Amino acid sequence: MKMGRGSASMVFLVLCGTIPLRAQENSPPQDARPLVLTEAIPLENIKGRFDHFGTSGRKLFISALGNNTVEVIDVSGRTLEQTITGVPNPQGVVYAADANELFVASSKGKLYIYDGSSFNLLTAIDFHGDVDNLRYDAANKRVYVGYGDEETAAIGAVDVMTNKRTDEEYKLGAHPESFQLEADGPNIYVNLPDLKQIAVINRSTHTISRWPLSLEHNFPMALDEADHRLFIGTHQPARLAVFDTRSGKLIAALPSVQDADDLYYDAARKRVYVAGGEGFIYAFQQRDPDHYELLAKIPTALGARTAGYFGKGKKGFDRFFLAVPARADHGAEVWIYTVQD
Repeated sequence: MKMGRGSASMVFLVLCGTIPLRAQENSPPQDARPLVLTEAIPLENIKGRFDHFGTSGRKLFISALGNNTVEVIDVSGRTLEQTITGVPNPQGVVYAADANELFVASSKGKLYIYDGSSFNLLTAIDFHGDVDNLRYDAANKRVYVGYGDEETAAIGAVDVMTNKRTDEEYKLGAHPESFQLEADGPNIYVNLPDLKQIAVINRSTHTISRWPLSLEHNFPMALDEADHRLFIGTHQPARLAVFDTRSGKLIAALPSVQDADDLYYDAARKRVYVAGGEGFIYAFQQRDPDHYELLAKIPTALGARTAGYFGKGKKGFDRFFLAVPARADHGAEVWIYTVQD
């Protein structure tokens, strides 16, 4: 029988030893797994660690921080289309469809803005501090920027139609890690691991409230705005922490993957996916807003902590992406998982 493209890729991966053998042992039937590895895209000559994913729908953007490049992947063709150079230590990356522009953060203090078709550099804005996570507010046509340390640390904003900084700025007192924007409300939720806090910024009143944490090293974050739930990945101990956004109360804390760096909420399936450097993706099922359980531990590769999940694409495909750094016996890759009900 002629194998499809995904099946052929899977056989190749197994024969080459790319997929850890433990992924094949004592695992549930393939149709019972929430994520099934189906393809891999080689990223030849990419060294060092990855940081963040972004997407335009048709293209996938990956910050190769250790390589000082941003990799542009054609999602349909499953090929590396272009490499953007000239960004030292790229971190957050976000695409603004309204302006057809790509925004790339650099830990060296600048935000780089590229044309979304040619990927020519349009301009760079100096934030004078570690520029890290980025989020796009399509309703207001603004890119929110997390940057700086201690007294310089803040969330700022850039108008995507003019590529100019706005006056909107929220001082935080510590470097902001992952943050999430409400689509139907005024709040921005921000992880501040150095202060052991979650900051809640109200964009209407410009006030900031803070939730103290007993768990430490809160880095990745996702938001279930409809059910008023905020999901946080912590390192010490390794937990998926769930908060009520109306009260700031901790609802649940479940054992999770070590060295979590990316976390996504799948609203259609009521799931949370957490990728960690331990070598697993943990998938959690939300039974109701107050109750969660571990659905599966999907084996990956050591150090593969950078992931991207953006829901169903225009053609209905639902994929989860994982950046796998180069290993001694294998080059860097992007692994593509099919998301299953």
